[in-house]
Amino acid sequence: MGTRPDALANLSTRASRFRAATLLVAGIIGIVIVVAALQRLTSERIARNERLWLIARLETLIPPALRDNDMYDDRIRARSRDLLGTDSSWVYRARKQGAPAAAIIASVAPDGYGGAIDLLVAVDYDGLVLGVQVLKHRETPGIGDGFEPRRSSWLQSFKQRTLDNPEASRWTIRKDGGDFDQFTGASVTPRAIIKAVRRTLEYYRANRETIFNAAAQP
Repeated sequence: MGTRPDALANLSTRASRFRAATLLVAGIIGIVIVVAALQRLTSERIARNERLWLIARLETLIPPALRDNDMYDDRIRARSRDLLGTDSSWVYRARKQGAPAAAIIASVAPDGYGGAIDLLVAVDYDGLVLGVQVLKHRETPGIGDGFEPRRSSWLQSFKQRTLDNPEASRWTIRKDGGDFDQFTGASVTPRAIIKAVRRTLEYYRANRETIFNAAAQP
């Protein structure tokens, strides 16, 4: 007895639907794979660019003439919310012929006018400030201009300072009896940065031997 025509039609329809569904699933899987690959490539590119950008900042603070190691790879984790303003940050170490030369400590001024301000504070082995940079902030353009290197030399006022120079009571703006200028029309942000730099120096003094003796961390 032969197969009925309507049964054959149903089988053909089901087969066509199965092939279509298979192709659809395969297409979706292919799209997911391509998107994932593109995201991975984009993430790797972003990470590489961020690394190069940070290395450029590190080398601005401590140029190769003052060291002979790779500071980015010679780094350790620092954990001191009280002094560094964050639960976890990095310390980048500079060495010359294997001997400790300087360190760049990432810290945060949590109480800027617009919120947290991410900093890099560079100090030589003895604790003398070599330079300070702002990595990230949320200050308004008018206030942010006060520490923008292209518009202001205010951050240069930290160079050659130490934890004892000036004395503790003078680590603030002149309006409060300190040694540091404030920005035009602004006092909250400079106070926050000054306090954060001093606390970073306090961290360095208390942890110098640990900083240079600890094994590097990825």
